[in-house]
Amino acid sequence: MRIVTFDAPGPPDVLRIADADPPALGPDDVLIAVEAAGVTHADVMQREGRYPPPPGASAILGLEVAGSVARVGERATQWRAGDMVCALTNGGGYAECVAVPQGQVLPVPSGWSAIEAATLPENAFTVYDNLITRARLTRGEMALVHGGTSGIGSTAIMFARALEATVIATAGSPEKCAACVRLGAAHAIDYRTHDFVMETLRLTDGRGVDVVLDIVGGDYVARDLECLATDGRIACVATQRGRTVQLDLGRLLAKRATILGSSLRPRSAEEKAAIARALRAAIWPLLPRRDPIVPVVDLVYSFERAAEAHARLEASAHIGKIVLTPR
Repeated sequence: MRIVTFDAPGPPDVLRIADADPPALGPDDVLIAVEAAGVTHADVMQREGRYPPPPGASAILGLEVAGSVARVGERATQWRAGDMVCALTNGGGYAECVAVPQGQVLPVPSGWSAIEAATLPENAFTVYDNLITRARLTRGEMALVHGGTSGIGSTAIMFARALEATVIATAGSPEKCAACVRLGAAHAIDYRTHDFVMETLRLTDGRGVDVVLDIVGGDYVARDLECLATDGRIACVATQRGRTVQLDLGRLLAKRATILGSSLRPRSAEEKAAIARALRAAIWPLLPRRDPIVPVVDLVYSFERAAEAHARLEASAHIGKIVLTPR
Protein backbone atom coordinates (compact mmCIF):
# COMPACT_ATOMS: atom_id res chain seq x y z
CA MET A 1 0.00 0.00 0.00
CA ARG A 2 1.04 3.62 -0.50
CA ILE A 3 1.81 5.75 2.56
CA VAL A 4 3.08 9.24 3.35
CA THR A 5 6.28 9.01 5.38
CA PHE A 6 9.61 10.71 6.13
CA ASP A 7 13.15 9.45 6.66
CA ALA A 8 14.23 11.96 9.31
CA PRO A 9 12.43 14.72 11.24
CA GLY A 10 12.33 18.08 9.53
CA PRO A 11 10.24 20.66 7.65
CA PRO A 12 7.24 19.76 5.52
CA ASP A 13 9.31 18.86 2.47
CA VAL A 14 10.71 15.76 4.21
CA LEU A 15 7.36 14.09 3.52
CA ARG A 16 7.36 11.58 0.66
CA ILE A 17 5.35 8.70 -0.80
CA ALA A 18 6.52 5.16 -0.07
CA ASP A 19 5.25 1.58 -0.21
CA ALA A 20 4.55 -0.40 2.94
CA ASP A 21 2.97 -3.69 3.94
CA PRO A 22 -0.69 -3.50 4.96
CA PRO A 23 -1.17 -3.31 8.74
CA ALA A 24 -1.75 -6.44 10.79
CA LEU A 25 -5.38 -6.88 11.81
CA GLY A 26 -5.94 -7.67 15.49
CA PRO A 27 -8.99 -9.61 16.67
CA ASP A 28 -10.75 -6.44 17.87
CA ASP A 29 -9.67 -4.30 14.90
CA VAL A 30 -11.37 -2.96 11.81
CA LEU A 31 -9.38 -2.55 8.59
CA ILE A 32 -10.46 0.66 6.84
CA ALA A 33 -9.79 1.41 3.18
CA VAL A 34 -8.90 5.08 3.56
CA GLU A 35 -10.66 7.60 1.34
CA ALA A 36 -9.65 10.69 3.33
CA ALA A 37 -7.41 11.54 6.28
CA GLY A 38 -7.48 14.67 8.43
CA VAL A 39 -4.31 16.68 9.01
CA THR A 40 -3.59 17.62 12.63
CA HIS A 41 -1.00 19.57 14.61
CA ALA A 42 -0.04 16.25 16.19
CA ASP A 43 1.01 15.07 12.72
CA VAL A 44 3.18 18.16 12.32
CA MET A 45 4.79 17.62 15.72
CA GLN A 46 5.49 13.97 14.94
CA ARG A 47 7.07 14.94 11.61
CA GLU A 48 9.27 17.40 13.50
CA GLY A 49 10.37 14.69 15.93
CA ARG A 50 8.56 16.27 18.90
CA TYR A 51 5.67 13.82 19.34
CA PRO A 52 6.66 10.16 19.00
CA PRO A 53 3.84 7.62 18.76
CA PRO A 54 3.05 5.73 21.97
CA PRO A 55 4.28 2.14 22.36
CA GLY A 56 2.51 -0.24 20.02
CA ALA A 57 1.05 2.48 17.77
CA SER A 58 1.80 2.81 14.07
CA ALA A 59 4.73 5.07 13.24
CA ILE A 60 2.88 6.29 10.14
CA LEU A 61 1.35 9.77 10.49
CA GLY A 62 -2.40 10.30 10.65
CA LEU A 63 -4.82 10.22 13.59
CA GLU A 64 -8.19 10.36 11.80
CA VAL A 65 -9.64 8.84 8.66
CA ALA A 66 -12.83 8.08 6.80
CA GLY A 67 -13.48 5.30 4.32
CA SER A 68 -15.06 1.88 3.96
CA VAL A 69 -14.56 -1.21 6.11
CA ALA A 70 -12.46 -3.72 4.18
CA ARG A 71 -12.18 -6.49 6.78
CA VAL A 72 -12.91 -7.04 10.47
CA GLY A 73 -11.13 -9.02 13.16
CA GLU A 74 -12.68 -12.12 14.63
CA ARG A 75 -14.00 -10.24 17.68
CA ALA A 76 -14.91 -7.02 15.87
CA THR A 77 -18.66 -7.58 15.75
CA GLN A 78 -19.75 -3.93 15.61
CA TRP A 79 -18.92 -3.43 11.92
CA ARG A 80 -19.21 -5.26 8.61
CA ALA A 81 -17.27 -5.09 5.36
CA GLY A 82 -18.62 -2.23 3.23
CA ASP A 83 -19.74 -0.01 6.11
CA MET A 84 -18.83 3.66 5.60
CA VAL A 85 -17.04 4.80 8.71
CA CYS A 86 -14.76 7.43 10.21
CA ALA A 87 -12.31 6.67 12.98
CA LEU A 88 -9.86 8.01 15.51
CA THR A 89 -6.70 6.04 14.77
CA ASN A 90 -3.66 5.39 16.94
CA GLY A 91 -1.52 6.37 13.96
CA GLY A 92 -1.36 5.10 10.41
CA GLY A 93 -3.97 7.33 8.77
CA TYR A 94 -1.72 8.63 5.97
CA ALA A 95 -2.03 5.29 4.18
CA GLU A 96 -4.32 3.47 1.80
CA CYS A 97 -5.56 1.31 4.66
CA VAL A 98 -5.35 1.43 8.46
CA ALA A 99 -6.28 -0.93 11.29
CA VAL A 100 -8.29 0.67 14.12
CA PRO A 101 -9.78 -0.77 17.33
CA GLN A 102 -13.50 -1.20 16.69
CA GLY A 103 -14.52 1.03 19.60
CA GLN A 104 -12.82 4.04 17.99
CA VAL A 105 -14.90 3.74 14.82
CA LEU A 106 -18.07 5.72 14.13
CA PRO A 107 -20.45 5.71 11.16
CA VAL A 108 -20.12 8.36 8.48
CA PRO A 109 -23.10 10.66 9.22
CA SER A 110 -25.95 10.53 6.74
CA GLY A 111 -25.40 13.08 3.98
CA TRP A 112 -21.70 13.57 4.77
CA SER A 113 -18.98 12.62 2.29
CA ALA A 114 -15.87 10.71 3.30
CA ILE A 115 -13.85 13.93 2.98
CA GLU A 116 -16.28 15.72 5.27
CA ALA A 117 -16.37 12.84 7.75
CA ALA A 118 -12.56 12.80 7.96
CA THR A 119 -12.75 16.22 9.62
CA LEU A 120 -14.66 14.78 12.58
CA PRO A 121 -12.84 12.19 14.69
CA GLU A 122 -9.82 13.89 16.28
CA ASN A 123 -11.66 17.18 16.72
CA ALA A 124 -14.87 15.60 17.99
CA PHE A 125 -13.16 13.27 20.48
CA THR A 126 -10.97 16.09 21.81
CA VAL A 127 -13.66 18.74 22.05
CA TYR A 128 -16.36 16.52 23.53
CA ASP A 129 -14.06 15.07 26.16
CA ASN A 130 -12.52 18.39 27.19
CA LEU A 131 -15.23 20.98 26.68
CA ILE A 132 -18.27 18.94 27.65
CA THR A 133 -17.21 15.95 29.77
CA ARG A 134 -14.25 17.38 31.68
CA ALA A 135 -14.99 21.13 31.73
CA ARG A 136 -18.75 20.47 32.09
CA LEU A 137 -19.98 23.20 29.75
CA THR A 138 -23.76 23.27 29.97
CA ARG A 139 -26.74 25.06 28.47
CA GLY A 140 -26.79 28.78 29.20
CA GLU A 141 -23.09 29.05 30.07
CA MET A 142 -20.44 31.03 28.20
CA ALA A 143 -17.23 29.68 26.71
CA LEU A 144 -14.10 31.36 25.37
CA VAL A 145 -12.58 29.32 22.54
CA HIS A 146 -9.09 30.14 21.34
CA GLY A 147 -8.18 29.57 17.70
CA GLY A 148 -11.78 29.62 16.58
CA THR A 149 -11.03 28.75 12.94
CA SER A 150 -8.75 25.81 13.72
CA GLY A 151 -10.15 22.31 13.53
CA ILE A 152 -10.48 22.13 17.32
CA GLY A 153 -11.76 25.70 17.62
CA SER A 154 -14.39 25.45 14.90
CA THR A 155 -15.65 22.16 16.33
CA ALA A 156 -15.79 23.67 19.83
CA ILE A 157 -17.87 26.61 18.60
CA MET A 158 -20.39 24.29 16.96
CA PHE A 159 -20.56 21.78 19.83
CA ALA A 160 -21.11 24.61 22.31
CA ARG A 161 -23.92 25.99 20.16
CA ALA A 162 -25.47 22.51 20.04
CA LEU A 163 -25.55 22.68 23.85
CA GLU A 164 -27.17 26.14 23.66
CA ALA A 165 -24.11 27.72 25.23
CA THR A 166 -22.74 31.11 24.12
CA VAL A 167 -19.28 31.32 22.56
CA ILE A 168 -16.67 34.06 22.36
CA ALA A 169 -13.87 33.05 19.98
CA THR A 170 -10.41 34.42 19.28
CA ALA A 171 -8.80 34.44 15.84
CA GLY A 172 -5.95 36.18 14.05
CA SER A 173 -7.60 38.30 11.35
CA PRO A 174 -10.88 40.04 10.51
CA GLU A 175 -11.62 37.31 7.95
CA LYS A 176 -11.11 34.58 10.53
CA CYS A 177 -13.20 36.45 13.08
CA ALA A 178 -16.01 36.68 10.54
CA ALA A 179 -15.71 32.93 9.95
CA CYS A 180 -16.05 32.29 13.70
CA VAL A 181 -19.31 34.25 13.74
CA ARG A 182 -20.58 32.31 10.73
CA LEU A 183 -19.85 29.10 12.62
CA GLY A 184 -21.97 30.26 15.54
CA ALA A 185 -19.79 32.38 17.84
CA ALA A 186 -21.69 35.28 19.40
CA HIS A 187 -18.51 37.38 19.31
CA ALA A 188 -15.04 37.04 17.84
CA ILE A 189 -11.92 38.85 19.04
CA ASP A 190 -8.96 39.57 16.77
CA TYR A 191 -6.12 38.81 19.17
CA ARG A 192 -3.62 40.62 16.94
CA THR A 193 -5.37 43.98 17.41
CA HIS A 194 -7.25 43.60 20.71
CA ASP A 195 -6.46 42.33 24.21
CA PHE A 196 -8.67 39.25 24.46
CA VAL A 197 -8.85 39.54 28.27
CA MET A 198 -10.19 43.09 28.18
CA GLU A 199 -12.58 42.26 25.33
CA THR A 200 -13.90 39.14 27.05
CA LEU A 201 -14.58 41.06 30.25
CA ARG A 202 -16.22 43.87 28.27
CA LEU A 203 -18.45 41.46 26.37
CA THR A 204 -19.51 39.75 29.60
CA ASP A 205 -20.05 42.99 31.58
CA GLY A 206 -17.10 42.08 33.77
CA ARG A 207 -18.44 38.66 34.79
CA GLY A 208 -16.14 36.53 32.66
CA VAL A 209 -16.80 33.16 31.02
CA ASP A 210 -17.56 29.80 32.57
CA VAL A 211 -15.14 27.77 30.44
CA VAL A 212 -12.02 28.49 28.40
CA LEU A 213 -10.82 25.97 25.80
CA ASP A 214 -7.10 26.69 25.40
CA ILE A 215 -5.15 25.26 22.45
CA VAL A 216 -2.29 27.70 22.98
CA GLY A 217 -0.74 27.18 26.42
CA GLY A 218 2.22 29.13 27.77
CA ASP A 219 1.42 32.66 28.87
CA TYR A 220 -2.17 32.33 27.64
CA VAL A 221 -3.18 30.27 30.68
CA ALA A 222 -2.62 33.12 33.16
CA ARG A 223 -4.60 35.40 30.87
CA ASP A 224 -7.36 32.76 30.61
CA LEU A 225 -7.64 32.91 34.40
CA GLU A 226 -8.39 36.64 34.19
CA CYS A 227 -11.22 35.85 31.75
CA LEU A 228 -12.91 33.37 34.08
CA ALA A 229 -16.07 33.87 36.07
CA THR A 230 -16.27 32.49 39.60
CA ASP A 231 -16.14 28.67 39.55
CA GLY A 232 -14.83 28.80 35.98
CA ARG A 233 -12.85 26.04 34.27
CA ILE A 234 -9.88 26.17 31.89
CA ALA A 235 -9.35 23.12 29.67
CA CYS A 236 -5.82 23.00 28.21
CA VAL A 237 -5.28 20.72 25.23
CA ALA A 238 -2.09 22.01 23.54
CA THR A 239 1.14 23.88 24.22
CA GLN A 240 1.87 25.92 21.11
CA ARG A 241 3.22 28.85 23.16
CA GLY A 242 5.09 26.68 25.62
CA ARG A 243 4.70 24.09 28.36
CA THR A 244 5.63 26.34 31.30
CA VAL A 245 2.91 28.40 32.98
CA GLN A 246 3.24 31.09 35.66
CA LEU A 247 0.05 31.69 37.63
CA ASP A 248 -1.21 33.94 40.41
CA LEU A 249 -2.54 31.32 42.83
CA GLY A 250 -4.35 34.04 44.73
CA ARG A 251 -6.51 34.69 41.65
CA LEU A 252 -7.04 30.95 41.17
CA LEU A 253 -8.22 30.57 44.75
CA ALA A 254 -10.37 33.69 44.72
CA LYS A 255 -12.20 32.54 41.61
CA ARG A 256 -12.49 28.92 42.81
CA ALA A 257 -11.14 28.11 39.38
CA THR A 258 -10.18 24.75 37.92
CA ILE A 259 -7.44 24.10 35.38
CA LEU A 260 -7.75 20.83 33.46
CA GLY A 261 -5.31 19.18 31.11
CA SER A 262 -5.53 16.09 28.96
CA SER A 263 -3.92 14.29 26.05
CA LEU A 264 -5.93 11.98 23.80
CA ARG A 265 -3.44 9.83 21.90
CA PRO A 266 -1.87 7.89 24.82
CA ARG A 267 -5.24 6.81 26.25
CA SER A 268 -6.35 3.20 26.19
CA ALA A 269 -8.72 1.74 23.60
CA GLU A 270 -11.34 1.43 26.33
CA GLU A 271 -11.11 5.13 27.22
CA LYS A 272 -11.36 6.18 23.58
CA ALA A 273 -14.28 3.84 23.03
CA ALA A 274 -16.12 5.47 25.94
CA ILE A 275 -15.74 8.87 24.28
CA ALA A 276 -16.95 7.39 20.99
CA ARG A 277 -20.08 6.04 22.68
CA ALA A 278 -20.81 9.45 24.21
CA LEU A 279 -20.36 11.12 20.83
CA ARG A 280 -22.65 8.64 19.11
CA ALA A 281 -25.37 9.26 21.70
CA ALA A 282 -25.14 13.05 22.02
CA ILE A 283 -23.58 14.46 18.84
CA TRP A 284 -24.01 12.01 15.95
CA PRO A 285 -27.85 12.36 15.83
CA LEU A 286 -27.37 16.10 15.16
CA LEU A 287 -24.98 15.74 12.23
CA PRO A 288 -27.34 14.80 9.36
CA ARG A 289 -29.26 18.07 9.75
CA ARG A 290 -26.03 20.15 9.46
CA ASP A 291 -27.25 22.65 12.03
CA PRO A 292 -25.49 23.82 14.11
CA ILE A 293 -22.67 21.37 13.31
CA VAL A 294 -21.44 21.48 9.73
CA PRO A 295 -18.33 20.08 8.03
CA VAL A 296 -15.67 22.77 7.75
CA VAL A 297 -13.23 21.69 5.04
CA ASP A 298 -10.44 24.12 4.26
CA LEU A 299 -8.58 22.45 1.38
CA VAL A 300 -8.11 18.90 0.10
CA TYR A 301 -4.69 17.64 -1.03
CA SER A 302 -3.55 14.35 -2.50
CA PHE A 303 -0.99 12.28 -0.62
CA GLU A 304 1.62 13.53 -3.09
CA ARG A 305 0.98 17.07 -1.84
CA ALA A 306 1.15 16.29 1.86
CA ALA A 307 4.05 18.72 2.29
CA GLU A 308 1.85 21.56 1.04
CA ALA A 309 -0.89 20.53 3.44
CA HIS A 310 1.51 20.60 6.40
CA ALA A 311 2.94 23.95 5.32
CA ARG A 312 -0.56 25.45 5.17
CA LEU A 313 -1.38 24.15 8.64
CA GLU A 314 1.88 25.49 10.09
CA ALA A 315 1.23 28.91 8.54
CA SER A 316 -2.23 29.04 10.18
CA ALA A 317 -3.61 29.94 6.77
CA HIS A 318 -6.50 27.49 7.09
CA ILE A 319 -10.09 27.88 8.22
CA GLY A 320 -11.39 24.53 9.41
CA LYS A 321 -9.81 21.22 8.48
CA ILE A 322 -7.17 20.30 5.92
CA VAL A 323 -7.72 16.85 4.40
CA LEU A 324 -5.53 14.39 2.48
CA THR A 325 -6.77 11.81 -0.01
CA PRO A 326 -4.84 8.78 -1.30
CA ARG A 327 -5.57 9.59 -4.96
